[in-house]
Amino acid sequence: MVTGATGIVGREVVKQLSAQGAEVAAVTRDPAAGVVADGIRLVVGDPSSPQSLASALDGVETLLLSPRAVGGANAELLTLAAEHGARRVVVLSAVTVEYGGGYRRFAEEFERVEAAAVASGLPWTFLRCADFAANTLAWAPQIRATGHARGVHGDAATSPIHQRDIAETAVRALLDPAHAGRAYAITGPESLTQRDKARLIGEAIGRDVSFEEIPAESLRRAMLAQGLPEDVPDRLVGYAAACLKEPGPTTDTLAQLLGRPALTFAAWAAEHAADFRS
Repeated sequence: MVTGATGIVGREVVKQLSAQGAEVAAVTRDPAAGVVADGIRLVVGDPSSPQSLASALDGVETLLLSPRAVGGANAELLTLAAEHGARRVVVLSAVTVEYGGGYRRFAEEFERVEAAAVASGLPWTFLRCADFAANTLAWAPQIRATGHARGVHGDAATSPIHQRDIAETAVRALLDPAHAGRAYAITGPESLTQRDKARLIGEAIGRDVSFEEIPAESLRRAMLAQGLPEDVPDRLVGYAAACLKEPGPTTDTLAQLLGRPALTFAAWAAEHAADFRS
């Protein structure tokens, strides 16, 4: 079962599992949200209200837990899944649990989810992810309109990860019990500043794209105006400030797990060029 199946990683996990012939239950609040893959079982329910999924949990062997989709009900959902016979859980967590960075309260959220997975008694795997390359889609409207990407701390460096790499790692952990009891810190292959990412998007669309620093409060207002949740600007600003002082981690874990290099941000930008073109 995949919670958060309409999210960017969840959709990719569903696609890859379906391609491998696995039986998949994809959880969504909105049946019209576009979970696309042949042969999946669409479960309409609210992951933050686990009892709405109770009947759908029968027969579920493994659970991909997306904490953002479940909200504060992670422990309840995991307990319910165990009671219905689930055998394992894979948790989408964050590198901040292991490496720090950003406001402490956000790392603590993931720590609580990991602790809930351990307490559930289910064999667990934690995927501690770096920042998603797809987060830069927040720049798309301004790049299309002005050719600039606006944000805070342009020299803050992270190793952004392609959602397809997260999904492939999750699929392996879901299908292979040998990954139980392991916590993997997974990142992209190279450390990039925000200026670097803007430049690489520009190369992908054949246009000069510069990074323009703006005050944190201006960024917050702009992100909220786009309809993003109120915690998103705080997550971004806090982590960028930390990665300005010390770059976020770069690991080779993905290469070891997948047997190939992690996908680059340049490759991600080329695949999503249409999102940034006028």
